[in-house]
Amino acid sequence: MSFDRALDLIEVAIDAGRIPGAVLGAIEGGERRLAARGLAARVPAEEPMREGTVFDLASLTKVIFTTERILHHARLGHIDLDSPLTAVIPDLRQYDMTAWERQVTFRQCLGHQTPFPAVEPIYTYGSDPATLRAFVLQREWRRLAVPVYSDINYILLGIVLERIEGQGIRAMDPGPGFTFAPAAETCAPTEICSWRGRLIRGEVHDENCHALGGSGHAGLFGTGAAVLDFAQRLLERGPGLIGEALSDTRTHGWERRHPGWPGGDACSSGTIGHTGFTGTGLWLDFDTRRAWTLLTNRVHPTRHVESGIGDLRRQVGDALNGV
Repeated sequence: MSFDRALDLIEVAIDAGRIPGAVLGAIEGGERRLAARGLAARVPAEEPMREGTVFDLASLTKVIFTTERILHHARLGHIDLDSPLTAVIPDLRQYDMTAWERQVTFRQCLGHQTPFPAVEPIYTYGSDPATLRAFVLQREWRRLAVPVYSDINYILLGIVLERIEGQGIRAMDPGPGFTFAPAAETCAPTEICSWRGRLIRGEVHDENCHALGGSGHAGLFGTGAAVLDFAQRLLERGPGLIGEALSDTRTHGWERRHPGWPGGDACSSGTIGHTGFTGTGLWLDFDTRRAWTLLTNRVHPTRHVESGIGDLRRQVGDALNGV
């Protein structure tokens, strides 16, 4: 594992102004390394990135929190993964009992094997979380011809968790080292949000998650150490369902290694991973018992620039896997 080579690549990206800074963490053969580079904040004043900086993990929420919790309820027999969501949400598209949305299963949502659109600006339809949940459940969704990775799958799974557990997402325990409500001063800021009219720091960057008051697709915060701790627990537990292929590119929740994916080409076929829009990522190679996380706030202070995060992720993955 060339951890130092990976850090060099990160420093090149920082020096070029593509990202403010990053925290890199890796586990291999019982050895664990963690390092910070660059800035946590550029505006309103520069602040250094630290190993303990808290990140908006964005879509890593899907695998660290929601997937784990849904599979936990499946193991307990609370849900059958091959049953439709209506087993828990009977009011889904309740005004049309023949609606295709009523046939979608838990497993299909976990593997992004549904016809839902990739994303929808739900936050533009209102400001009341309960009303927006009703909108998600009763909307006649545009049906795609081919399944794509969709936030809607995990917004629905978040509603499933709320129905089963009888509380909102933000009231649930997100697991050791993670939070839905961090102290702002500990966080790497994300974007100057045109909708909210301020720099986002210590609150979720994702507009839909913010408007919903918590959701299954985003909203989790954590440090590099917390993400590595989670990865270590998964390596010790073994792949299980999260390693089981549902398609050429997807497992239960996670992305499988495939050509051109964000984890690079040098990892084994037993590798899974996931990324987050804010600039985060986590990968686990069960064959070599190696894991790595690259956490950046590449959307700071704006998403409307080319950060090169895709190339950087692949380069870091290949460096850590010996290329």
